[in-house]
Amino acid sequence: MIDITNIFGSMVFNEAVMEARLPKDTYKALKKTMFLGTPLTLDVANVVANAMKDWAVEKGATHFCHWFQPMTGFTAEKHDSFISPKVGGKVILQFSGEALVHGEPDASSFPSGGLRSTFEARGYTVWDATSYTFVKENTLFIPTAFCAYNGESLDKKTPLLRSMDALNKQALRILRLFGNDTAKRVQATVGPEQEYFLVDKEVYNKRPDLVLTGRTLFGAAPSRNQDTEEHYFGSIKPRVAAFMQEVEQELWKLGVPVKTKHNETAPAQYEIAQVFATNNVACDHNQLTMELLKKVATKHNLACLLHEKPFEGVNGSGKHNNWSLSTDSGTNILEPGETPFENAQFLLFLAAVIKAVDDYQDLLRVSCASAGNDHRLGAHEAPPAIISIFIGDDLAEILEAIELGKDYKGKQQEHLEIGVNALPHFQKDTTDRNRTSPFAFTGNKFEFRMLGSTFSVAGPNIVLNTAVAEVLKGFADTLESSKSFNAELNYIVRNTLKVHKRIIFNGNNYSDEWLKTAEEQGLSNLKNTVQALPKFVSQQEVFLKHAVFTETEIESRYEILMETYCKTITLEGLTMVDITKRLIIPACIAYQTDLANLVNLKSGGTFDDTLERYFLQKIAKLSVQLLGKLDMLESLLDPPAPADILEHGKLCSEKIFPAMQALRNVVDTIEPLVAKKHWPLPSYSDLLYSLNY
Repeated sequence: MIDITNIFGSMVFNEAVMEARLPKDTYKALKKTMFLGTPLTLDVANVVANAMKDWAVEKGATHFCHWFQPMTGFTAEKHDSFISPKVGGKVILQFSGEALVHGEPDASSFPSGGLRSTFEARGYTVWDATSYTFVKENTLFIPTAFCAYNGESLDKKTPLLRSMDALNKQALRILRLFGNDTAKRVQATVGPEQEYFLVDKEVYNKRPDLVLTGRTLFGAAPSRNQDTEEHYFGSIKPRVAAFMQEVEQELWKLGVPVKTKHNETAPAQYEIAQVFATNNVACDHNQLTMELLKKVATKHNLACLLHEKPFEGVNGSGKHNNWSLSTDSGTNILEPGETPFENAQFLLFLAAVIKAVDDYQDLLRVSCASAGNDHRLGAHEAPPAIISIFIGDDLAEILEAIELGKDYKGKQQEHLEIGVNALPHFQKDTTDRNRTSPFAFTGNKFEFRMLGSTFSVAGPNIVLNTAVAEVLKGFADTLESSKSFNAELNYIVRNTLKVHKRIIFNGNNYSDEWLKTAEEQGLSNLKNTVQALPKFVSQQEVFLKHAVFTETEIESRYEILMETYCKTITLEGLTMVDITKRLIIPACIAYQTDLANLVNLKSGGTFDDTLERYFLQKIAKLSVQLLGKLDMLESLLDPPAPADILEHGKLCSEKIFPAMQALRNVVDTIEPLVAKKHWPLPSYSDLLYSLNY
């Protein structure tokens, strides 16, 4: 039997461990650093480092590493042992405060977007004391930020921490205006929901497209897709259940509060979700979750697919970003309460989020832009590229009453009558979850659903935090200088709702009517990554204003993100060409040879060769089309890439990707016509139902 309370956080240097192992003065100083941002002196760091080392060694650690999140989208780590040589060939174990607080990794191989030169390859890692250290695989992991030789950020955590500080500063101003003098910090919190696919490892290894790119570049639709809808919330197969159990246990040891697990909508698709934590901690936890999903899957002879759209025509995988605001005492600022119409503080913060999403919808779209997510958005329960907010009917009526200056009398909570006396009655949820909405209010939080499954939650939360901070700043500036707080507050809420109500939509985001209405109202529809990314540069002012990014950091990230898109499309194109030449064409030739031999054999006798001739002619005709599409794709991939990164992106999105789709369409048409013994790739049925036991 698993004792969760005993194993949870057992490999984490958390507050309980700190309090037990650190002197009282050191513990108090460290807590001030963790929760108030007070600088940590070297003397305190030395004491902390020694206690941390002793604890880690007791847990089996022999090394330590600074663990950071470069712009690759993955994590990185450099391991050093605790040993320090002594005279006589002996060693002792040492770990200094300086080694804890910062390190000097080589930054030359990480994406920089021009932020560092080859002769300035050194980078620096700096301990993020607000996120606990932990022991994993005999190493003490120290969460850190990562910057270049000149101090510019090279990672995703540093701007996230800056955005959290910006939001905290402005939110506290608002709370003070409402008479809250006790709150010391307002924290942006996140609870990510992580979707993923599992397939048998042996089947996975026979798909070079999955191995090299993370998604199937070819694959005819199976006869049994997700139409029967039996998978969602269905019973978890024993092999998958064993995998999930080990993932949970490993994450619990690392203090990751994963709570929910279930089958997702598509065959072979699943979800794991964690409880809310502050932005940076939740980001660390989600990175650990993605890493362990991959590692534990291998132990179970499985392959975990985190790509946003590993299978065409099947639900993709997203990462729902449940975002909220809370004080250091745990009060949720976005909790409406029993009478939200009278909750002025909630309404002001709600208005701030609505205005922020409307004003910075393009930046929110940028934060979810990638080649993988381009496949996912707009279908199969994924939100479209147009940003809108779902708030539910009850809250919509409240906001309408405020905008029009009318009284809101409220209405009696509706109870659901199921029709079975033995079953309990319960209140109907007034925040019904609209699965097509990109940004939905779900009770006491906002659920941003556009993120792709591979994404770090850092990017979207940087935008959310900064955008809301900017709006709150404007509100605070006005209210602080107002002669009548209540009158000004009422005007701000009412006017904000009137000006920004276009962003609120409770209906079907897939409908043609909404597309037309959104266009008429001036909402953006940035359909792909190449259209979206330039907005990051053109709308950078809000980041500069709140010191979340510098101008050079923004330029570098634009370069990195566009270059990543181009590399992804190019790699996929080259992989398609290679698979077509080495596997698909030989399979077509082999099957046509079999058919031709049968035709020749039958033509000399009295047997009817109609069937063989039909398939031979059909495959031969398609094979000619295949060759033409292959030549077109190769011709687009061969020339040197344009020097201008935007032009390269346009080439990839407007020419190379359509050529890839054209080639895929022909191959997917051929696949059902070729005998299974000749087809070189496992089918969608083989992949999606490889764990059906």
